[in-house]
Amino acid sequence: MKEGLIKDTYELVLKEIQTIITLSYIIVVGIGMLFNFQKYSEFGINIFDYSDVFDFLIAPFSDFYILLFAVGSITIVFILIKMDSFWEKKWPKSYARLNFGGNKKSWYKTYRIIVFGVSFILYLYISADFYGTYTKDKINSLENTSIRLEDNEIRSGKLIGKTKDVIFILNDENVYAIPISSLVKEIKIK
Repeated sequence: MKEGLIKDTYELVLKEIQTIITLSYIIVVGIGMLFNFQKYSEFGINIFDYSDVFDFLIAPFSDFYILLFAVGSITIVFILIKMDSFWEKKWPKSYARLNFGGNKKSWYKTYRIIVFGVSFILYLYISADFYGTYTKDKINSLENTSIRLEDNEIRSGKLIGKTKDVIFILNDENVYAIPISSLVKEIKIK
């Protein structure tokens, strides 16, 4: 009997871990998409026009700062939720006073989830906007990069980034998308 109970518990925990890992990866990919969008939008590029699904699946792992913000964001929200629950259990009177007695209402659990969700999204948006500005300043301070095209023409500028099929170059105030494997020579964006 104990063996069956242990096996059932093990399978339940394994399924929960798989679900948590899958949801965490989806959240991290979404955060990576948001951060990449903000980075490229600083230069007038809609990255969704030039990327495919694979570019976004690896986006959080292509830049250490995106991964740091993603893990940090998830950790901070998790800690805040745990601290809120701990405070409510440990000091219920002060918790109720701060929430004006709202925690005793039936709608409070839903309200708390919505507040944490909106705070998480707002924090991510502000962080992504900061990341985009930071990355733009960092790219503007870089040395020029030279790219030799198939017809031996050399294009130079500051490397903004690249996807699987396109390299983005900032030359003075102009932004160019240079296809990697195409007969198209360049696309002037801005």
